[in-house]
Amino acid sequence: MLTGKQKRFLRSKAHHLSPIFQVGKTGVTNNMVTQIDEALEKRELIKISILQNNFDNKNEVAQELADGANAHIVQIIGNTIILYKESSNNKEIQLP
Repeated sequence: MLTGKQKRFLRSKAHHLSPIFQVGKTGVTNNMVTQIDEALEKRELIKISILQNNFDNKNEVAQELADGANAHIVQIIGNTIILYKESSNNKEIQLP
């Protein structure tokens, strides 16, 4: 579990990132979860955009993605989700 200070630090790191995944009308798929897990291993911190044609609850989508990738939800703002997962091979982000 991330502390408030750690989440604040990660939000500042993620501010300049662009979303690299989009959740569309098909919702969350197994293939998407696998790709997000691989991207988190490489980058540690990613943004995911939820498109307007997705009518699922954004909190449920974020929880489903986080659970599938064993990641932490840093923030859900608007239709953007920020996920963090500590990399086992190339750790770059040092949490406070």
